[in-house]
Amino acid sequence: MLSVRTMKGLVTIRPYRDQDREDCRSLWHELADRHREIYGDPTIGGEHPEEYFDKHLAKVGSGNIWVAQKGLGVVGFVGLIIEGTEAEMEPLVVRKSSRHEGIGTRLVQAVISEARKRGVRFLNVKPVARNEEAIKFFYRQGFAILGHVDMFMDFSGRRWKSGIDIHGCRFEF
Repeated sequence: MLSVRTMKGLVTIRPYRDQDREDCRSLWHELADRHREIYGDPTIGGEHPEEYFDKHLAKVGSGNIWVAQKGLGVVGFVGLIIEGTEAEMEPLVVRKSSRHEGIGTRLVQAVISEARKRGVRFLNVKPVARNEEAIKFFYRQGFAILGHVDMFMDFSGRRWKSGIDIHGCRFEF
Protein backbone atom coordinates (compact mmCIF):
# COMPACT_ATOMS: atom_id res chain seq x y z
CA MET A 1 0.00 0.00 0.00
CA LEU A 2 1.27 3.44 -0.95
CA SER A 3 -0.23 6.76 0.10
CA VAL A 4 0.67 9.98 -1.70
CA ARG A 5 -0.57 13.51 -1.29
CA THR A 6 -1.82 15.18 -4.46
CA MET A 7 -2.92 18.77 -4.88
CA LYS A 8 -6.48 17.60 -4.23
CA GLY A 9 -5.93 15.28 -1.27
CA LEU A 10 -4.45 12.01 -0.11
CA VAL A 11 -4.54 9.09 -2.55
CA THR A 12 -3.81 5.51 -1.53
CA ILE A 13 -2.74 2.89 -4.06
CA ARG A 14 -3.72 -0.53 -2.71
CA PRO A 15 -4.82 -3.99 -3.80
CA TYR A 16 -8.40 -4.44 -5.02
CA ARG A 17 -11.01 -5.51 -2.45
CA ASP A 18 -14.44 -7.03 -3.09
CA GLN A 19 -16.12 -3.84 -1.85
CA ASP A 20 -14.42 -1.90 -4.70
CA ARG A 21 -16.48 -3.72 -7.35
CA GLU A 22 -19.16 -1.06 -7.97
CA ASP A 23 -16.62 1.78 -8.11
CA CYS A 24 -14.55 -0.22 -10.61
CA ARG A 25 -17.62 -1.03 -12.68
CA SER A 26 -18.40 2.69 -12.80
CA LEU A 27 -14.83 3.43 -13.88
CA TRP A 28 -15.10 0.81 -16.64
CA HIS A 29 -18.21 2.64 -17.86
CA GLU A 30 -16.16 5.87 -17.97
CA LEU A 31 -13.53 4.03 -20.01
CA ALA A 32 -16.18 2.98 -22.53
CA ASP A 33 -17.50 6.56 -22.62
CA ARG A 34 -13.99 7.80 -23.43
CA HIS A 35 -13.68 5.31 -26.29
CA ARG A 36 -17.13 6.31 -27.54
CA GLU A 37 -15.94 9.92 -27.56
CA ILE A 38 -12.63 9.14 -29.30
CA TYR A 39 -14.28 7.10 -32.06
CA GLY A 40 -17.57 8.99 -32.28
CA ASP A 41 -19.41 5.70 -31.77
CA PRO A 42 -22.05 5.54 -29.01
CA THR A 43 -22.35 1.76 -29.38
CA ILE A 44 -18.86 0.95 -28.05
CA GLY A 45 -19.22 -1.21 -24.94
CA GLY A 46 -22.90 -1.91 -25.54
CA GLU A 47 -25.71 -0.87 -23.21
CA HIS A 48 -23.92 -1.98 -20.04
CA PRO A 49 -20.15 -1.57 -20.50
CA GLU A 50 -19.63 -1.89 -16.75
CA GLU A 51 -20.34 -5.61 -17.08
CA TYR A 52 -16.98 -5.95 -18.83
CA PHE A 53 -15.32 -5.21 -15.49
CA ASP A 54 -16.84 -8.41 -14.10
CA LYS A 55 -15.43 -10.38 -17.04
CA HIS A 56 -12.02 -8.74 -16.58
CA LEU A 57 -12.05 -9.51 -12.85
CA ALA A 58 -12.91 -13.15 -13.54
CA LYS A 59 -10.09 -13.36 -16.10
CA VAL A 60 -7.24 -11.71 -14.18
CA GLY A 61 -8.30 -12.31 -10.58
CA SER A 62 -8.59 -9.81 -7.77
CA GLY A 63 -4.90 -10.27 -6.87
CA ASN A 64 -3.94 -8.60 -10.15
CA ILE A 65 -5.89 -5.36 -9.76
CA TRP A 66 -4.87 -2.26 -7.81
CA VAL A 67 -7.02 0.72 -7.02
CA ALA A 68 -6.45 4.38 -6.24
CA GLN A 69 -8.59 5.45 -3.30
CA LYS A 70 -9.25 9.09 -2.52
CA GLY A 71 -11.41 9.73 0.52
CA LEU A 72 -14.02 6.99 0.67
CA GLY A 73 -14.14 6.28 -3.04
CA VAL A 74 -12.06 4.54 -5.69
CA VAL A 75 -10.96 7.02 -8.36
CA GLY A 76 -8.86 4.71 -10.50
CA PHE A 77 -7.70 1.19 -11.07
CA VAL A 78 -5.21 -0.82 -13.07
CA GLY A 79 -4.98 -4.49 -13.98
CA LEU A 80 -2.06 -6.78 -14.72
CA ILE A 81 -2.49 -9.78 -17.01
CA ILE A 82 0.46 -12.15 -16.68
CA GLU A 83 1.21 -14.94 -19.14
CA GLY A 84 4.51 -16.62 -18.38
CA THR A 85 7.24 -14.00 -18.35
CA GLU A 86 5.19 -11.46 -20.32
CA ALA A 87 2.48 -9.21 -18.97
CA GLU A 88 0.04 -6.59 -20.12
CA MET A 89 -1.22 -3.62 -18.15
CA GLU A 90 -4.96 -3.60 -18.87
CA PRO A 91 -6.79 -1.38 -18.29
CA LEU A 92 -5.66 1.83 -16.65
CA VAL A 93 -8.61 4.00 -15.74
CA VAL A 94 -8.75 7.22 -13.71
CA ARG A 95 -12.03 8.95 -13.01
CA LYS A 96 -12.38 12.01 -15.26
CA SER A 97 -12.75 14.33 -12.25
CA SER A 98 -9.45 13.05 -10.81
CA ARG A 99 -7.25 13.12 -13.89
CA HIS A 100 -4.06 15.21 -14.06
CA GLU A 101 -3.33 14.68 -10.35
CA GLY A 102 -0.62 12.03 -10.82
CA ILE A 103 -2.95 9.15 -9.95
CA GLY A 104 -2.42 7.34 -13.27
CA THR A 105 1.34 7.65 -12.85
CA ARG A 106 1.13 6.14 -9.36
CA LEU A 107 -0.99 3.24 -10.60
CA VAL A 108 1.47 2.56 -13.44
CA GLN A 109 4.39 2.67 -11.00
CA ALA A 110 2.62 0.15 -8.75
CA VAL A 111 2.11 -2.27 -11.67
CA ILE A 112 5.69 -1.85 -12.91
CA SER A 113 6.97 -2.63 -9.42
CA GLU A 114 4.70 -5.66 -9.09
CA ALA A 115 5.66 -6.96 -12.55
CA ARG A 116 9.34 -6.76 -11.62
CA LYS A 117 8.71 -8.59 -8.32
CA ARG A 118 6.94 -11.37 -10.22
CA GLY A 119 9.79 -11.83 -12.68
CA VAL A 120 8.09 -10.40 -15.75
CA ARG A 121 10.52 -9.82 -18.63
CA PHE A 122 8.27 -7.75 -20.87
CA LEU A 123 5.45 -5.45 -19.78
CA ASN A 124 3.25 -4.00 -22.48
CA VAL A 125 0.30 -1.71 -22.79
CA LYS A 126 -2.10 -1.38 -25.73
CA PRO A 127 -3.86 1.99 -25.85
CA VAL A 128 -6.23 2.50 -28.75
CA ALA A 129 -4.51 4.19 -31.69
CA ARG A 130 -6.70 7.31 -31.55
CA ASN A 131 -6.01 7.95 -27.87
CA GLU A 132 -3.13 10.35 -28.39
CA GLU A 133 -3.24 11.47 -24.76
CA ALA A 134 -2.84 7.88 -23.51
CA ILE A 135 -0.06 7.10 -25.97
CA LYS A 136 1.91 10.16 -24.85
CA PHE A 137 1.23 9.34 -21.18
CA PHE A 138 2.52 5.77 -21.51
CA TYR A 139 5.52 6.97 -23.49
CA ARG A 140 6.40 9.33 -20.62
CA GLN A 141 6.12 6.36 -18.23
CA GLY A 142 8.84 4.52 -20.17
CA PHE A 143 6.85 2.52 -22.72
CA ALA A 144 9.06 3.56 -25.64
CA ILE A 145 9.51 0.24 -27.46
CA LEU A 146 7.08 -0.91 -30.17
CA GLY A 147 6.74 -4.66 -29.97
CA HIS A 148 3.55 -5.38 -31.90
CA VAL A 149 1.24 -3.43 -34.17
CA ASP A 150 -2.38 -4.56 -34.59
CA MET A 151 -3.45 -4.28 -38.20
CA PHE A 152 -6.98 -5.12 -39.31
CA MET A 153 -9.63 -4.60 -41.95
CA ASP A 154 -12.94 -2.96 -41.08
CA PHE A 155 -16.04 -4.12 -42.94
CA SER A 156 -18.44 -2.05 -40.80
CA GLY A 157 -18.22 1.19 -42.76
CA ARG A 158 -16.80 3.16 -39.82
CA ARG A 159 -14.90 6.29 -40.82
CA TRP A 160 -11.25 6.28 -39.81
CA LYS A 161 -8.67 9.05 -39.57
CA SER A 162 -5.62 9.03 -41.82
CA GLY A 163 -2.15 10.04 -40.84
CA ILE A 164 0.11 7.50 -39.13
CA ASP A 165 3.19 6.29 -41.02
CA ILE A 166 5.17 3.22 -39.99
CA HIS A 167 8.00 1.90 -42.15
CA GLY A 168 6.83 3.96 -45.11
CA CYS A 169 3.23 2.70 -44.93
CA ARG A 170 0.33 5.09 -44.33
CA PHE A 171 -2.29 3.82 -41.87
CA GLU A 172 -5.72 4.93 -40.79
CA PHE A 173 -6.57 4.93 -37.12
